[in-house]
Amino acid sequence: MIDKQDYYQMLGIGRKATQEEIRKLYRRLARKYHPDVNPGDKRAEERFKKITEAYEVLGDAKKRQMYDRVGYYQESGGPTGPAAARGGRPVDFSGFDFTGFGGPESEAGPTSFRDLFSQFFRREETPASAPEPGSDLEYQVHIGFWDAIRGTTVRLNISRLQTCPACHGKGGVGPETICPECKGTGNTNKLMGSMRFNVPCPRCGGKGRSQNICSSCGGEGRRTAPEPLEIRIPAGVQDGFRVRVPGKGNAGRHGTPPADLYIITKVASHAFFERRGDDIYTVIPVTVPEAALGAKVEVPTIDHSRALLKIPPGTVTGQKFRLREKGVQSLKTGKRGDQFVEVRVQVPRVADERSKQILRELARLNPENPREEIYRQVLQ
Repeated sequence: MIDKQDYYQMLGIGRKATQEEIRKLYRRLARKYHPDVNPGDKRAEERFKKITEAYEVLGDAKKRQMYDRVGYYQESGGPTGPAAARGGRPVDFSGFDFTGFGGPESEAGPTSFRDLFSQFFRREETPASAPEPGSDLEYQVHIGFWDAIRGTTVRLNISRLQTCPACHGKGGVGPETICPECKGTGNTNKLMGSMRFNVPCPRCGGKGRSQNICSSCGGEGRRTAPEPLEIRIPAGVQDGFRVRVPGKGNAGRHGTPPADLYIITKVASHAFFERRGDDIYTVIPVTVPEAALGAKVEVPTIDHSRALLKIPPGTVTGQKFRLREKGVQSLKTGKRGDQFVEVRVQVPRVADERSKQILRELARLNPENPREEIYRQVLQ
C-alpha cells in the first residue's frame, strides 16, 4: 500500500514553500521537539522522528521533485544493494501488477516492470550528490543560582557529526576516473523484452566519473565524533536561556559547513533569594516592636552585602518594600533590576510573667478591636 502520510502536513508548510523556508522551519521544529530538550516525552520523540523523516525528502531539491511527482514514499521495502544500505527508499509499487509485461530474461538478468520503476525512483546517496546543509544541535546544561547571576564557564563533551578528515567531506578518496560501468556517459541501458530504457548509472550516480568510497566514513563525508568544548555562559542568564555557539552543530554532507550548537540553561533555585526576571524577591521577619514603632533592619542582597531597609511605624505582615537596583543585571539593557522585600511580623513566645504583664498593659492602653471593621462589613 502507498504511505498516506503527507510530508508537507508533517512540517505544517505549503507545497509552494522555498527550500530555505523548509530548512528554517525544520530547524525550529527540531529544536522544539528534540529528545534532549524533552527527556522522557514519547510524543515529542515521535514528532521529532516524523519531521526529520519529512525533512530528509523535502529538504533535498531532487528528492522533493520526485516526491511531488510520485506522491508518497514508505520507510520499508525496496531493492537491496548500496542505495538501500545507505538509506535509499524507493516508491512502493506493491499495489500495481506489472507482471507479464516483457520477457523474463534480458541482458541484465531476470527483471520486471516493478524492478525497473523502482530504479527510476530510487533515492541514491552517492558522493556526487548535491550538498546538504548541517543541522543545529541543542544541549541542556544545569548551572547554579550564583553561576547564572555572575556568569560561568561550562565544559562539555559534545558528540556531533564532523567532516571526515580522511576525505575532507567528499565521501571519496583518490583520483576520479571514468566510471567503468557507464564508460563516462553517466547512463546505462536497461532491457526489458523488446524495450530499452536509459537510466542513470547506479555506480557513479549519473556523474560519469567515479572515486573510491572513503573507508573512514563509508562515503557519507562525515562521521560522529566527540569534541570537548568550553562554553562561556554570560552573567544574567535565566532559566531556559539559549547560548549560541556558531559552527559547532552537525556538519553538512559533502563538505558543507556545520550548523550551530545551542546551549539551553537550567538554573537552580535558591533557599532565600527568588528570582523573577531581573528582579529579586525576599522575605524578612521583623519583631512586633519593630513593626509597631518602626526600625531600620539589614537585608541580605545578591552582592553578598547588607542593605539598610527603613521599616515605618505600623508596618503589617505582607507589606512590601523596594530596594532599587539590587536585582540582577539585565542581559538586554545592562541595567540592574530591583529587590522586593516582604515583611512578616514575628510574634514572640511569651513565657515569663513580666512579659505577660507588659502585654496586658499594652492591651489596656490600646483597647481597639482589629476585627471590628470586619464585623461591620459582614454583619451590616
